[in-house]
Amino acid sequence: METELTGAEITVRCLQKEGVDYIFGYPGGAVLFIYDELFKQDKVRHVLVRHEQAAVHAADGYARSSNKVGVALVTSGPGVTNAVTGIATAYMDSIPLVVISGQVPTHAIGLDAFQEVDTVGITRPCVKHNFLVKEIGELAATIKKAFYIASTGRPGPVLVDIPKDVSQQTTVFRYPESVAMRSYNPVTKGHSGQIKKAVQLILGAKRPMIYAGGGVILSDAAPQLTELVQMLGFPCTNTLMGLGGYPATDPRFVGMLGMHGTYEANMAMQHCDVLVAIGARFDDRVIGNPKHFFNEERRIIHIDIDPSSISKRVKVDVPIVGSVSDVLVELIKQLKSRKETVDQAALDAWWAQIESWRSRDCLKYDREAPVIKPQMVIEKLYKVTGGNAFITSDVGQHQMWAAQFYKFDKPRRWINSGGLGTMGFGLPAAMGVQFANPGSPVACVTGEASIQMCIQELSTCKQYNLPIKIINLNNRYMGMVRQWQEFFHGNRYAESYMDALPDFVRLAESYGHVGMKIQQPGDVEDALREAFGLKDKLVFMDFVTDQTENVFPMVPGGKGLSEMILV
Repeated sequence: METELTGAEITVRCLQKEGVDYIFGYPGGAVLFIYDELFKQDKVRHVLVRHEQAAVHAADGYARSSNKVGVALVTSGPGVTNAVTGIATAYMDSIPLVVISGQVPTHAIGLDAFQEVDTVGITRPCVKHNFLVKEIGELAATIKKAFYIASTGRPGPVLVDIPKDVSQQTTVFRYPESVAMRSYNPVTKGHSGQIKKAVQLILGAKRPMIYAGGGVILSDAAPQLTELVQMLGFPCTNTLMGLGGYPATDPRFVGMLGMHGTYEANMAMQHCDVLVAIGARFDDRVIGNPKHFFNEERRIIHIDIDPSSISKRVKVDVPIVGSVSDVLVELIKQLKSRKETVDQAALDAWWAQIESWRSRDCLKYDREAPVIKPQMVIEKLYKVTGGNAFITSDVGQHQMWAAQFYKFDKPRRWINSGGLGTMGFGLPAAMGVQFANPGSPVACVTGEASIQMCIQELSTCKQYNLPIKIINLNNRYMGMVRQWQEFFHGNRYAESYMDALPDFVRLAESYGHVGMKIQQPGDVEDALREAFGLKDKLVFMDFVTDQTENVFPMVPGGKGLSEMILV
């Protein structure tokens, strides 16, 4: 006779079958049976965070930096509502997560029971899919589906809501070897005819541009993108989410584009005649006003795994639905098989124009200033780490400076909240990155406003001895809010001034970490070297930076890509 297992045991067995190494969570009444089973085994290691939002952010950072599915476990009611910000963050950036939530017993659902919320209803708008498991016999198959849906096609978070009584009931455990879902069959191979059309457009281009986004990272297509760009000799730009998809130190890279992109990237994007969009979605922060974007005529090739993203904001000429890596392999193959080559004379003239734009040096700043410039901190961070660190960030000016000044040559090294713009993401994401990459340098670039959103995770870092380096660019303002208020609200700094900040050094020390306060430009590099030399310590570095510094270039909201505000 086959042994029956409880729902809690089945949940843990499923995680083991999926090869889950870490699960990030916080216990509560509805998930105590699952926690009890986690306690009885040692294959899946649980990481106790201090807030459910941080659990999901940590799972998110783990997934982004490892190409594995991140897993979080939260209880019902406030546990799952606390997790929603993390779930929405992952959803906007297409990050593969499985979030397991507890629920009140099935007989109490809908009766306003203690710690009950409609988890499926609340999370429906910000998950790829969600499940409420009402029958013990459906549990194993549901978890298998969750991992499959989260990691295939366009990735995303999937939530599995498990009522407490289901975690107590028993049944025979059988974990499916595979999943077949009639309603979900993502396409991976691109249409060869469409790829042939793309080849013809590419070879006929006079002013080509390759625009690559987060889809390149998610599909591990950085090698294929690099081969394509170097074979063609075309200029390449990355979105905020695509940084590292093409080596930033290569001269063909013209920098990040968009609201705070480089002058040369934005101008080339606006004035190209053939645009190859790869794993990107023409976000409002990338192309600005679509009407302005179409003031210039161009032919657009768009490669994306998600058919709903194609022609969503911008009408394209050659849509190719499929996995970015698979499509690029076929595209490169077809290009190599053709006798024709690109128009080198036209390409040389195009590069001459781009170099003219590049000569504007749009990222220049005052390097002789008597106060610490935040850009310099990032440049020194790049120098000290040799460009080999994993960099997480929160959201704001510091995020943009990190994206502009840290040269990412490898994918999955830049971990930030792009779509949702979630303050508080940086530190818990860094925890997940550190668990996924033990022994690697991990730095969290943050600001004094963002870091306080999830600062309680300093306790988690202490418990698990995570040697993260926190780079706090402290200008005593909500920096990006202040910048917009300066530009567009008559210098009325409504509630953007942070006039009750803690002593971050003493705060870090109270958690058992090392704290440093750096106030002079000449001390920046030495302080960073000292911090990264402390390989087994978390170091909180509080850099007192110029309060008036703004992020340039900047495309104001509603304006076009070529309507940048420069320094």
